[in-house]
Amino acid sequence: MPETTPKRYHPAFVAIHWLTALLVLMMLGVGKFVMPGISFDDPQKPMMLQSHAYIGGALTLLVIVRLVLRFTTKRPAPADAGNAFLNFAAKAVHILLYVFLLGMAASGLGLFQMANLPAVFSGAAPYPSNFFEYLPRMGHGLTSWLLLAIVLLHFGAALYHQFIKKDKLLARMWFGK
Repeated sequence: MPETTPKRYHPAFVAIHWLTALLVLMMLGVGKFVMPGISFDDPQKPMMLQSHAYIGGALTLLVIVRLVLRFTTKRPAPADAGNAFLNFAAKAVHILLYVFLLGMAASGLGLFQMANLPAVFSGAAPYPSNFFEYLPRMGHGLTSWLLLAIVLLHFGAALYHQFIKKDKLLARMWFGK
């Protein structure tokens, strides 16, 4: 019997995709907009940072599982935007999503270690007065802006396929037959 290309992604891949999307939006929202608005001496700041750090760890594990699934499960054929450059851009955006997510994880882990955040979270060390003293903070901040741009591009491309091309692209990344 010949091997067929599925019309949809594997349900595990779909679940991880949407959970990853939710966590990425939460993390970017908290890191870019919530935490900067909390004053240094607010007692909630360490709790917000701790949540950010631990959700970031969970997100990293999801990205690793997602990469494994990407190479071990059958996938639908690549979506065709009807233009060679757009098809290339789609591949590049997907690769950059992984690169930036892993870059965020690496810089976040570096910052976690250099700022001794386990001791901060347990109350054994003070909350750092300036995270920019740590080299990974620069990479974490820059990569977060790049990730936000790529996420918006990815979201816009999905909407383009769904509502302008009307090729039902979103059905591929949803549950069903």
